[in-house]
Amino acid sequence: MQVAADREIVPNQEETQAQRPRQAGDSRKSQRTRARILDTAMRLFAEIGYHPASNAVIAEAAGLTRGAMLYHFATREALLDALIPHIETARARLFETASDDAPHGADRTDHAIDSYWRMLHEPPFIAFAEMEAAARTDATLRDRLRGAQASFDRLQVGGQASGLMQAGEAPRLQASRDLARFVLEGLARAHLAYDDEARIERLLGVVKRAAHMLNRKGSVADLWS
Repeated sequence: MQVAADREIVPNQEETQAQRPRQAGDSRKSQRTRARILDTAMRLFAEIGYHPASNAVIAEAAGLTRGAMLYHFATREALLDALIPHIETARARLFETASDDAPHGADRTDHAIDSYWRMLHEPPFIAFAEMEAAARTDATLRDRLRGAQASFDRLQVGGQASGLMQAGEAPRLQASRDLARFVLEGLARAHLAYDDEARIERLLGVVKRAAHMLNRKGSVADLWS
């Protein structure tokens, strides 16, 4: 009897897929689970802080086993690499919503300042601020945040923020945006010991008048008008 020559056996597609390790995110179920993890992480960073919200705490809050969490995000670094752009997207959506919700005939500068003040108290902004605070003593986290920080800084000149902020790169307009942004961000992180609502209201009024003054080349006296 003649023995048949050896032939190369080519596995079919199903066999190949079965032998290939699955990658996290390659199915709709995996994508939904990843989104749940990222939303939970963002919420916990905002509620309890960056360090207390460990991967294990996030997994438990998301209703996942340790193995399921490791399947999607094996390390803290892997989680951060997905979470930072997730928060960036959430912040951009808040800008879009605020721009679309501007009342007809409203002063754009006043609306921008009021909107940004509200945004700073939303989970995406609080969570990012918590990461920035932790990054002061965490070089790895600091490096990972740089790109998102630069992207958000540029967002003020165009993109989603242009519907709120006075667009343009002139030093006067940049100063107007920076003044409003950094005063509001600092105020959001401050702890006022007394008359907090009245003091905040006065400060927001001064910021609005200062922004108008810079946008229109007004007088310093306009700050107190």
